[in-house]
Amino acid sequence: MPFITVTALSHPGLVRDHNEDSLAAGPWTLCGTVTENPQTLGFPLGSPLVVAVADGLGGQPAGEVASSLVVRRLAALSPALDSEQAVRDALDVCNRAVYADAERDPDLTGMGTTVAGVVILGRDVIVFNVGDSRVLDAPATHAALRRVSVDDSPPPAPGRRTTPVVTQALGGASRFSAITPHVRTEPLTTGERYLVCTDGLTDPVPEHTLDTVLRAHDGGHAAFRLWKSAIDAGGPDNITLALIDVIDNASSLSDGPEPSGGPA
Repeated sequence: MPFITVTALSHPGLVRDHNEDSLAAGPWTLCGTVTENPQTLGFPLGSPLVVAVADGLGGQPAGEVASSLVVRRLAALSPALDSEQAVRDALDVCNRAVYADAERDPDLTGMGTTVAGVVILGRDVIVFNVGDSRVLDAPATHAALRRVSVDDSPPPAPGRRTTPVVTQALGGASRFSAITPHVRTEPLTTGERYLVCTDGLTDPVPEHTLDTVLRAHDGGHAAFRLWKSAIDAGGPDNITLALIDVIDNASSLSDGPEPSGGPA
C-alpha cells in the first residue's frame, strides 16, 4: 500500500537573528525553531494530509506569531480539507485569525505571513499558496521540475530572478484585506515528489540546482543538500522546506543515516 513520507527542515540561515518560518505536516507543527537534522515522518495514503510552510513577513512585527498561527490552524483543519473549496475556506479562516489576533494586541499590528502547501488525498493533490512561498513538482517521469504555485509578486527587475515584494499575504496590513488564494488540483501518482518551501530556499538557489538535487538524492539527504545549497549561497533568509514523496511501501520510510554537519 502506498505511503506518504514528509521530510522537513527549518533553519534561520546565516543572516537573520531568528526564525520566522513555520511548518505543518499533518498534526505535526514546527514553529519558529531549528531542526538539527532533517526529520522524516510517514503517513498512510487516504485521509486528507496537509503539508504547508508559512513565512512571516520581514520588516513587519511578529512574523513568527503569524506564521505559527496559520500552520497550527491548517494542521487542526487537515482532516476536513477534502476539496478546493475547503482549502479556500480554511485559508480565509487563517487570514481572519491573523487580523483578529493583531487587533487584540497593538504590538502585533501589521503582522502577516505567506503560506504554501499541498493537501494529499487518495488519488489527488490540492496545491495552494498565498504570497511567494512555493510548491514545486519533481515528476516521477524525467520531465523538468515544475512550479505549481503562483507567486504573488510583481515581475523582478532586469537582471534579478526574484523580487522582495509580495502583493498579497495572510494579514500584513493595518486593516482587514481579503485574499484570493491560488488553489488547484492535480492527479497523484506513485513516485511523485513535491517540494514545499519558503523563499529562503528559492531566492538564493536556482531552480535547475533544486532539480538536480531532487533527482540525485532521497529523503533526508535531499533535504540536507537543498539546505546546504542555500547556505552556500549566503543563507540570506530563513530556510524552511518539506519534501513529500509518494512511495510504494513502508520499507522506504528511511533512506539511511542523515549526512553529518547538518543544520544546528
